[in-house]
Amino acid sequence: MEQLPDLNLRHLHALTVVVAHGGISAAAPQVNLSQPALTQAIAKLERQLQSPLFDRQPGGMAPTEAAQLLVPRIERALAYIAHGVRLARRSQRLPALAGLERRVALGQLRALTAVDQAGNYSLAAARSGVSQPAVYRAVHDLSELIEVPLTLRRGKTVQSTPAATRMLRLVRLALAELSAGVDELASLRSERGGRIALGVMPLARAILLPQVLARFSRAYPNARINVVEGPYAEVLNDLREGNLDLLVGAMRDRLPVRDVVQEGLFDDDPVIVARAGHPLAGKRFAFERLLDYPWVIAATGAPVRARWERMFRDHGHEPPPPRIECGSVLVTRGLLLEDDWLTLMSRDQFLIERRAGLMAELASAGEGLRRRIGLTTRADWHPTRQQSAFVEMFRAVCAERGGAGDDDPWPFRHAAR
Repeated sequence: MEQLPDLNLRHLHALTVVVAHGGISAAAPQVNLSQPALTQAIAKLERQLQSPLFDRQPGGMAPTEAAQLLVPRIERALAYIAHGVRLARRSQRLPALAGLERRVALGQLRALTAVDQAGNYSLAAARSGVSQPAVYRAVHDLSELIEVPLTLRRGKTVQSTPAATRMLRLVRLALAELSAGVDELASLRSERGGRIALGVMPLARAILLPQVLARFSRAYPNARINVVEGPYAEVLNDLREGNLDLLVGAMRDRLPVRDVVQEGLFDDDPVIVARAGHPLAGKRFAFERLLDYPWVIAATGAPVRARWERMFRDHGHEPPPPRIECGSVLVTRGLLLEDDWLTLMSRDQFLIERRAGLMAELASAGEGLRRRIGLTTRADWHPTRQQSAFVEMFRAVCAERGGAGDDDPWPFRHAAR
């Protein structure tokens, strides 16, 4: 996301009031500022954001496109902060205070998130580019303001209190909203700009996703895309906290949380994979022969592990103990090339090795083990224009491929029973 300037949350609130009331004179009493002070506050915001927010006319002030894009995000950010402060105060049995979120400084919120992530003030200061006393003072002042202890010392580390933990996810979402707003203003200054943070689970398609990325980059040459790969639990947490905009990968039958939604895009059939010279490669064989060779498969809890176990049980066998548990596609492919190992994979995940004659599909795992691949987003996500364009392009590419996801299909070789 665009670097978030040190914006004044009270001034941002004032901007929303000026837009709602159509001018400085009507808005000034609502925000307890004089007209000159409010005029200066708006002018400072315009300098910080490098964008005009109003067209000044004799009949009043008309919000520019930049203001129309920014105001809804400010309102959502302030609502997140207010909710977070309420949760923190509620944990100490303190009553809610209206407007308290507008007295919070943006630097205080960023300091708290930095300390939570770093685990101490020194590292948080180094990562933030400010002095350690400044970080400590910001967190201390925030704690004093909302009347809630936010950090605890544990030896050489600093940990967030339970109250701070309740507050932090909402703070990160607020910062993500403001960053998205600043990002949209930057894209107005640079046509087809913007930024997308994309989480990719290990079982996401290795061929389809690069096609989408390449096409999007051609259409939006100034856009920046950050692709983060990781286990489901990690990328899901980053999504929920606003660090990622969307996830691509195998959908879950049951979502572990209620604040995200899934959209299915295509089906994927896992297949049994081995090296090209494997004793079972290119042959029809009884299913029981799969018990004669070592398996590498993801750990319990991963969707592919559940499907692997179901494959054996569907054929009347208990799944064998896997010799190696591994969720890394890269490591698994390397292991298969070394010996007679077996695994389950998407066809796209070893397409290059197959074309090079290094790996082979032994058999389909069965239609009943088909997985739905899709996008996961926050339920309250409000994408930028570029993010919306990326999602639409992803849908279009999937539709063009007819859900098959492989422009070089090859016949299934089912194991004989």
